[in-house]
Amino acid sequence: MKTTSRKNKTYAALEIIDIRKRAWKSHHNRDKDREFTEQVSRLLLDDESLRNEIQEHPEYLIEMVFVIVDKDKKVVPFFLNEVQRDFIKDLNKAIEDFKIGKRLTIKFLILKGRQLGFTSLITAYQLACTITRKNFEGFTAADEDGNTGTIFENKAKHPYSLLPEKIKPTAKYNNKKQLLFDRLHSSWEVKTASSNMGRSRTINFFHGSECAFWKDGISGVQAGMGEALTKNAIEILESTANGYNEFKDVWDSGKYENKFYEWWRTPEYKLNFETTEKEKAFKERVNAADLKKATTTDTEWIWQRCKWLREVIGLEWNQIYWYFNKWDGYIRKDMIKQEYPCSADEAFLASGKCVFDKEIIIQRKKLLELLYKEKPPKRGKFRFDWNNAEVKDRIKDSSIRFVENPNGCITIYEDVQKNYPYVVGGDTKGEGSDFFAGTAINNVTGNRCAVLHADMDPDEYTHQMYCLGKFYNYALLSIEINFDIYPVKELQRLGYTRQYKREIIDAITKEKQEKYGWKTDGNTRPMIIDDQIVVMRDSIDNFNDIDMLAECRTFVYDKNGRPDAESGKHDDILLSDMIGEGSRSQQSRNVKTEYKPVERKHNRTTGY
Repeated sequence: MKTTSRKNKTYAALEIIDIRKRAWKSHHNRDKDREFTEQVSRLLLDDESLRNEIQEHPEYLIEMVFVIVDKDKKVVPFFLNEVQRDFIKDLNKAIEDFKIGKRLTIKFLILKGRQLGFTSLITAYQLACTITRKNFEGFTAADEDGNTGTIFENKAKHPYSLLPEKIKPTAKYNNKKQLLFDRLHSSWEVKTASSNMGRSRTINFFHGSECAFWKDGISGVQAGMGEALTKNAIEILESTANGYNEFKDVWDSGKYENKFYEWWRTPEYKLNFETTEKEKAFKERVNAADLKKATTTDTEWIWQRCKWLREVIGLEWNQIYWYFNKWDGYIRKDMIKQEYPCSADEAFLASGKCVFDKEIIIQRKKLLELLYKEKPPKRGKFRFDWNNAEVKDRIKDSSIRFVENPNGCITIYEDVQKNYPYVVGGDTKGEGSDFFAGTAINNVTGNRCAVLHADMDPDEYTHQMYCLGKFYNYALLSIEINFDIYPVKELQRLGYTRQYKREIIDAITKEKQEKYGWKTDGNTRPMIIDDQIVVMRDSIDNFNDIDMLAECRTFVYDKNGRPDAESGKHDDILLSDMIGEGSRSQQSRNVKTEYKPVERKHNRTTGY
């Protein structure tokens, strides 16, 4: 550990921070804290090793000497809260990985609730870099002029003015809302986001504040930035959500490292009950809520949400009471989901009306994320041998085995159960724009057992579906034939005859005929959507695939009232699930009883 010395006493940055925290906890006195930071500033001037430590970790300087105005309008030491500390840890890891070539960029996208302190942290971090590094240029883009002024005055200029004089370089303030240090040739500036800012600049650190609300959009501002960012620049975009706009598109793009922070990770978001009577009545009302019941009013929703926060997330009662009172204070009650979201999905309010009960979906998806973080489901693909590899005539059923691979196309949520009947629904690529998908359903319980989802060739998809069906006790396969009849025909060639059968009328003889494969048309599409609405409402615990639930969130009624995926979104897994659900009537719903031969006495005459 790097240390510095003064009068035979050595200190390291983290030790100094710990001393400051313990001292503040004991006295909560601003004057005493100011004396402490003055002593720290002298230590900083005495030893280069401590300065080098801060060069590597600017956040150390923040906790050593910076102050901040808290929510009670009091000047207090700037100690990082839980979410700020988590983010800095991720940022440092990204910087290390960039240096050794494990990542190409240092780019973060932060989705947050209100007042988690990210603008304060990122501004302080840039300020620490600006006063300790040569040739550093930081830049912040705010969503509007008022916030631009607030960031400069409250988040930068005021904290800078309260720093110990010994560590403050001579600064120039000007009407450009900029801190400029001539001798270090370093600066930090904040402007209102626009498409023409950032030109002719060389920026080491770019911070986009409330980027979901930029008038010119994220893409417009990025175009204006041009080549301003250096190759090793840190780029952080952060915002509360603003519906399904460009910020959501960037979130889904995978170009940034996404970070979401729940409101309950902020320690002060707690509220004590006024009386024991109110506490008792509140708890009784929460405990009486039914999580599986569809809500029709805001009041029903908030009691379900409070119970979910208690039983699923495990929050304390005073946290839940804080959330309830925050909700109660809104005129538009649904704003709680955007301002203090419980999940990333909830933060992005769908632009259209969701076909399914989005509250049930969001809660189920959040629960699965928590469960899979502890114990992820099996993922992989099937391997098999051909009877004759040269002509690929038949798949040897005895050779089929599931091989785990984190990049595999199939996720297993429930292993096959002996003698249980299964159905596997399948959705083909759909004019080349989507992915192949398949969903295996336990036809007794309705539980979704496995999901196939991948961009692959039709033959590979068909062979994986064959193996998936055989794996689940020779399941009923029901694959859509609207855009591609190859899978159904290939399954026939391979001898897989347990396929969904639809009735058609022969054009010449007018006789009814049975054909393999599911056909989605004006009759079957509304039917399977309506069935899905009911089964998801009544049996949400049977749905185990997070990606499928995400597709449900963006399956909305369009302007003409037609249920469909939102523009740019997919519904492949959802359709395979609905097809599977719609095909269950052609498969048994009973567990087979094993046949036990009757014992017979040996007959010497007949041999039986």
